[in-house]
Formats: sequence, C-alpha cells, structure tokens
Amino acid sequence: MTDQFAKKAEAWSARFSEPVSDLVKRYTASVFFDKRLALFDIQGSLAHAEMLAAQGIISAADRAEIERGMAQIRSEIEAGQFEWLLDLEDVHLNIEKRLTELVGDAGKRLHTGRSRNDQVATDIRLYMRAAIDDILALLRSLRGALTDLAERNADTIMPGFTHLQVAQPVTFGHHLLAYVEMFGRDAERMADTRRRVNRLPLGAAALAGTTFPIDRLRVARTLGFEDVCHNSLDAVSDRDFAIEFTAAASVLMMHISRMSEELVTWMSPRIGFIDIADRFCTGSSIMPQKKNPDVPELARGKTGRVYGHLMGLLTLMKGQPLAYNKDNQEDKEPLFDTVDTVLDTLRIFTDMASGITVKPDNMRAAALQGYATATDLADYLVKKGLPFRDAHEAVAHAVRACDDAKCDLSEMSLERLREFSPLIEQDVFAVLTLEGSVAARDHVGGTAPNQVRAAIARVRAQLAE
Repeated sequence: MTDQFAKKAEAWSARFSEPVSDLVKRYTASVFFDKRLALFDIQGSLAHAEMLAAQGIISAADRAEIERGMAQIRSEIEAGQFEWLLDLEDVHLNIEKRLTELVGDAGKRLHTGRSRNDQVATDIRLYMRAAIDDILALLRSLRGALTDLAERNADTIMPGFTHLQVAQPVTFGHHLLAYVEMFGRDAERMADTRRRVNRLPLGAAALAGTTFPIDRLRVARTLGFEDVCHNSLDAVSDRDFAIEFTAAASVLMMHISRMSEELVTWMSPRIGFIDIADRFCTGSSIMPQKKNPDVPELARGKTGRVYGHLMGLLTLMKGQPLAYNKDNQEDKEPLFDTVDTVLDTLRIFTDMASGITVKPDNMRAAALQGYATATDLADYLVKKGLPFRDAHEAVAHAVRACDDAKCDLSEMSLERLREFSPLIEQDVFAVLTLEGSVAARDHVGGTAPNQVRAAIARVRAQLAE
C-alpha cells in the first residue's frame, strides 16, 4: 500500500482494490450531521474503555492514554477546533483517527469488542436520552407559564365553543388549563419513551455479540442505562425508540398547533380576545397596519414537518431485514430535526405565553352572543321538576323568540319567560348571568373559578415534584 493511499484508507480498505469515489463518499458520508453525536460518542467510548481495562482486555496504561486523548478531543470539539474529514465518513471514524494520532496504538485498541453498529446505536440513545430530558424540562416551564396566565384569568369569562359556535360560558383560565393537561400528557409520553430509549446496545458488536469477555452490565451502570438490549440482532437494528419518540413529538406538536390556531384566531381584530407581544410578530412589506402572529402560524407549519419525519422513519424501517443496514444512516437527520423543532418551539412558546395580553371585555361581549346560558335555563327547569327533553324544547322556543326580538335570554321579562314555562320564577335571572353560569359548574374539572384555582393548585404541586 502506498503512503498516499494509506492516508486516504478507510477502516476496511484492505478488502478493496480501489478507493471509494468522491461521489460515493459524499453520498454515503454522515459526518456533517452526525458530528452532533461527538460528545456522546466520547462518553460511550470512555465507558467501553473502562470496561475493557477492568476485564483485562486492554491494559490500564492503554485506558489512561485513551482518556487523555479523549479529553483533548473533547476540548478541541468544544472550542470548534476539531477538523472533521469527509474521507472518514462519520463522527466515529473521525474521533478514532484523531485519538490514534494523539495516543498511538492505545487508540487502535479502543474498538476491541465493539462495532460501529452498536457504537452508533449507543450514541443515538445517549443523545435521545439527553434530548428527552431537555424536552421534559421545557414542558414543565411551558405548563408553568400557562398556569400563571390561567391564574390571572381564573374569573375572566369567555365563550366556550363547539363547532366554532358559542356553546356555554367558560373562564379563560379554565380554557388555558386544557392545554396544561395536554402538555402534561406529552410529558408522560416522553418520560415513558425515555424508559425504552435507556437500554444499552453496546456489546452487540456488529450483530452477533463478541468473543471477548465483556461486561455489558458494567457499561450500562457507568452510562446510566436502566438495562441492556437483550438480543444482539435487535440491539443494532432497533430504531423503535426513535420512531416512538417522533410519534410522541408529533402528538406534542399537534397540541402546539391546536393552541396556535386559537392564538391566531383570538388575535384577529374581528375576535380581539388577546394580543401577542410585538417580539413574536412581524409586519407587512406593503401594509403598514399589519401585525402578523408569525410564531404560532409557523408552529402550525412545523407540526406538519414533524409528522413527515415520523412517516419517514416508519417508511425507512418497514422493509429492513435483520440486522443492521446502511438505510439506518437516514434515521439521524429526521430525528435531529424533530428534536431541534420541538426544543425551539417549546422555548419560544414558553416565552410567548408571558407576553400575551388578555382583553376581558371583548371576551365577555362575545360570551353574551349566541345565548350561551340556554343550557343553564334548561337545567333550571329540570331542577324545578320538568323532564329534560321538555325543558330543552321550552328553552328552544325561548331562544327562537329572543332571536326574533334581537335580545338575550337575560333581557327578557319574567312575564315573557313564563310564556315558555310556568315553572320559571324570579330566581331565574341569577341562572342566566354569565357569572352564575360558570359558578354553577362547581365540581372537579368544571369551569367554576374556585375549581379553576383548585386545578391550578394541583398543577403547581405536580410541577414542584
């Protein structure tokens, strides 16, 4: 082998009679996106080296040299001084080459008892575990910010909608707590996914395990894994954890998108329930009066992007035989982009929640439209002894009369209301007010202000755990 060829040689080059073409190198290389795994690769390698030394597979001196070299490589990466080479294809070979430059044969011994197959699977799991922890912390912050806003608006009345039609009065605090619940379930899903992420594939080697007397459980303990992957074929080829994470991220982004849709709608001047702080909005290049809610709009769009990554990963895996295949290199970019999208979205939405200005007068005026207390009148009649279906019919006639007269139920005289049922008495007007309507929903999960405050206390206790 000539010196020139040796400089370009890959880890498997002795098997081949000609070097890989530059086009193939560019097509197959992953280093320029998987280099984000570098610190996790170092973390996994140090645990592997510690185990190899403990098992007598490499010497204590080799382990010390590996640790010294890895410390320098880490410093170079963190300082932005590490040279990433396309010829070396991926993050693993780049780090291994630099380690060998720094510590010689000890660097070459590091790969004993492992393969890039189980190495990359370990790196991704370490990365995913850290990403999920970041997401859980941000979900906690977002839930806290929304809870703060809900507490300030526990008594703020707005219309509740079904079919986008005014249905019944609710409080804005109660409405916001619905999203707090959604994001709470997202946190549960992420935490549950983390359990399956947190299993160690290292030790599976290429696909069949290794002949060296390794101690996989020792490595798992060192790296903080809860268990090892128990089948070597599955360990190197499994990407269920990535798909499961992206599925959980898709549900999370669906919740973000639902909230985004409401924020956009509420900010419209025709609705005018809220205003979003200027720092989250943009103007128009031609219409000087415009204030566009770009952040929630873009979040709706990014939701589709995350859905696409889920479909991409499912499609990537559906035709793969056991065990590892090069197809799996394509798991990283959609996975990384999903993580980046979710993290950025949660950060900006947490900040945006603190910059929402509520317009309670507009909310109240909207709640007075659409006969929002009609159900309360029906319930009132039922409590007076009228069967519900008869009460429903009586109130329907009253609403129709109000529609003709262009008035609200609360604006009708007692005499007029009694035309629809003789059971109606003076106390009906307490039922027909917006405040009376929301206060009457006084049970766990209801919109009554004291129940909203009780729900807020429960959330704060959860967040403090």
